Amino acid sequence: MTKFHGTGLSRRQLLVAGAVLPIAAPTIVRAQSREFRLGLITPVGHSWNNSALKLGEVLARETDGRIKMTVFHSGQLGNESVMMQQLQSGALDMGIIQAAELGSRSNHIAAINAPYLVRSTQAVAKFVRHPQVLKLFEVLPAETGTIGLGWAITGMRAVFSAKGIDSVGGLNGMKLRINPTPVYRDFYQSLGAAPTPIPTPQVFDAMSNGQVDGLEADIEFSWNQRFDKVSRSILRMNALFMPAAAVVSGRVWTALPDSDKQLITRAVSSVLDEQIDSLAGNEPNLIEKFRETGIAMHEVPTADTEASIAAFDKIWLPKAPVIAELRKIGAEV
Repeated sequence: MTKFHGTGLSRRQLLVAGAVLPIAAPTIVRAQSREFRLGLITPVGHSWNNSALKLGEVLARETDGRIKMTVFHSGQLGNESVMMQQLQSGALDMGIIQAAELGSRSNHIAAINAPYLVRSTQAVAKFVRHPQVLKLFEVLPAETGTIGLGWAITGMRAVFSAKGIDSVGGLNGMKLRINPTPVYRDFYQSLGAAPTPIPTPQVFDAMSNGQVDGLEADIEFSWNQRFDKVSRSILRMNALFMPAAAVVSGRVWTALPDSDKQLITRAVSSVLDEQIDSLAGNEPNLIEKFRETGIAMHEVPTADTEASIAAFDKIWLPKAPVIAELRKIGAEV
């Protein structure tokens, strides 16, 4: 089966992506000037946003300005669900979309959010570049009308608690703000927490006034937002991370010449490698900054995770059998 150079996708898979689109791509495509529009929800200064800006710089430099990119950050084009609709229609060219949003449309993709696939951010950095983990993208054309080009990462997520907790037992009964993805919900409910939906910008105040007892988030975000100021303790779960996929509209992709597909694929891979390595390398510094504030910090022992893994897999393995393979890969990296 013929593969498109640089994408890892077969002609059949790309035709499937095009099949969800009401207008066929032109049969003859010549390299021409383009201005791509890329959307994401993270704010200025976030590593994903920095990668998007860097991608625009690389594409402009490599094409002598023929390809330009405008980055719409902070959800300027709408939330991720809205941006996915724009990607499907071709109104948006590219996006950096969290696995949680993609997973809401595909259990196969949701599998990457399963708890305890890996247990450190350094392992995450290796895991998301494994060929079999990148193959998760193969379902995207048919199920979302997009093409996946690579993963961006966050670090392992922790629970920032307004009360002192030092083990998973402290989560029982806690009103916890989590990402609303079903994977996270099922995992934290199995630990006795009560997932509480609150928009991200309101979480700091909600923890201050007792509306919620805690927040589940990655270290980078939590330091940038200084959640230590409304927390008494940090419980490093070492269970979950939230990657995001760099995706291209299937409609846009099928209309591009192969030379541009190859160029974009290489450029995305380059900037995501930088994002992954930088975040993994900087996380120990952020953890040390949290320690210097004097906040209590605890880690969940591996022995305390076996029961929660079994409970989660009982629910999710029938829906996403690939989780079993991902666990094997995670154990190797």
